[in-house]
Amino acid sequence: MADRCQTQRLLAWAEPPGTQRSWAVESAEGLGKLLAQQLVEAGELVVDVPPTLAARVRLLGWTKAGKNDPNDALATAIAGLGHCGLRVVRVEDHTAVIRMLIDRYDDLVALRTQATCRLVALRELIAGGAPRRLGAERAAKLLRSIRPQGAAGVQRKRLALELLADVRRLDRDIATAKRRVADAVTASGTSLLELHGVGPIVAGFILGHVGDPARFPTAAQFASYNGTAPIEASSGPRSRHRLNPRGNRKLNHALHLAAVTQVRHDTPGRTYYQRKITEGKSKKEALRALKRRISDAVWRQLQVDLKLR
Repeated sequence: MADRCQTQRLLAWAEPPGTQRSWAVESAEGLGKLLAQQLVEAGELVVDVPPTLAARVRLLGWTKAGKNDPNDALATAIAGLGHCGLRVVRVEDHTAVIRMLIDRYDDLVALRTQATCRLVALRELIAGGAPRRLGAERAAKLLRSIRPQGAAGVQRKRLALELLADVRRLDRDIATAKRRVADAVTASGTSLLELHGVGPIVAGFILGHVGDPARFPTAAQFASYNGTAPIEASSGPRSRHRLNPRGNRKLNHALHLAAVTQVRHDTPGRTYYQRKITEGKSKKEALRALKRRISDAVWRQLQVDLKLR
């Protein structure tokens, strides 16, 4: 049972300290993260068992395959003993800090977008509706020019003013969050900022969502994780590939921002993009090819950072 004394009870249940042992924790970066980190901080060796691997062991087991705590524990232990190449859990470092900060920034941006969209009340206050792109200053100027009629109009303007206050507050919070992310990325000493199109925010998304770069021994595995590697969709003698909708979408979005930035400026990435279009690729296909190229470049920089630790 998970409680405040879970680590102490586990260590007391295990063999005496000094013996050679290891712990297998299912989803050590997810639901099992707290327990895994507590064990690592206590000096224990912990390996991360992916939930898909534990489920496969449980399903192929000759005993009952029902999902419950005893079966889950047994499947995780078997996976930890018999499967080589499992990731060893390390004590949280700067990447955990960056992940928290970038998630906070992402949440604030989502809240601001939501608040801006809710300013739809202006469309009922202004003939012809409000502009599509509506910032805080523009919305304030429009509201100052409105003289509503009737109780409904007065209430509608009051709600719009409250939403405007929310947008302004979120703008300040977003600016603060951006500075904190930039400071954390700079403190990490990453070489990702050397890549064109990778600023502090994009680097924050990459570092925060990649975590330990050692998880990806090859550029192909990294591309598969971030969704820039196409999926094979061959049938019979016809060989073809299609867009990969899976993978880490936050990381994929960060690579997309880097690709768009490179296309907008005079960079080798733009030259590559234009060459793909000349070869007959559509703009979307050319951009996907560039994203995969950037993915490989990001992977190489992550490996450089890993060696310098």
